[in-house]
Amino acid sequence: MAKFFGPVGYGVSTETSPGIWEDLEIEHEYSGDVLRNSRKLTIGNNINSDISVTNEISIVADPFANENFHNIKYIKYMGIKWIVLTVEVQRPRLILAMGGIYNG
Repeated sequence: MAKFFGPVGYGVSTETSPGIWEDLEIEHEYSGDVLRNSRKLTIGNNINSDISVTNEISIVADPFANENFHNIKYIKYMGIKWIVLTVEVQRPRLILAMGGIYNG
């Protein structure tokens, strides 16, 4: 099983000025295992086909991750930020399922 170490990005709502809330991107570093490593090519009406991954990564969650798993936006894997489609809680781990490229 391949190992993973890298940042996971959260979108945490923060009040930037009175009455104005924005999603502030925060990254935390995690280690874990790559459970599934595969890609999917979607051929559509675009000039170029869309590439997405159907990887699953299991990270060892810290208290911040356990309290904010619903705010996870992306995971950086192999130098690219990927959208996190689903998060499955299996304490003490979180299973992150990835999708297409994150454009934040």
